[in-house]
Amino acid sequence: TLRTREDGEDVLIEIEDDGCGMNDEVQARCFDPFYTTKEVGRGTGQGLALVHAVVVEQHGGRIDVRSAPGEGTTFSLWIPVATVHEAVA
Repeated sequence: TLRTREDGEDVLIEIEDDGCGMNDEVQARCFDPFYTTKEVGRGTGQGLALVHAVVVEQHGGRIDVRSAPGEGTTFSLWIPVATVHEAVA
């Protein structure tokens, strides 16, 4: 499920799935570069690290992850809204 809305000075994007979920250990490391729970050769561990770099480091936003084993996962991304002048500067 994908939801978007304005949230104060930010745009909030929520991505929710009904997959296997993540335990606390995986949640704590899910944005680490090269961290993956997949078998060797099946994933690089770069996807969420890249999302974190773009949203948090490049745009000054924030990301929250809520998950529990067997209950799916929800990622919430807050991206600051910028005026045209701010974006160009």
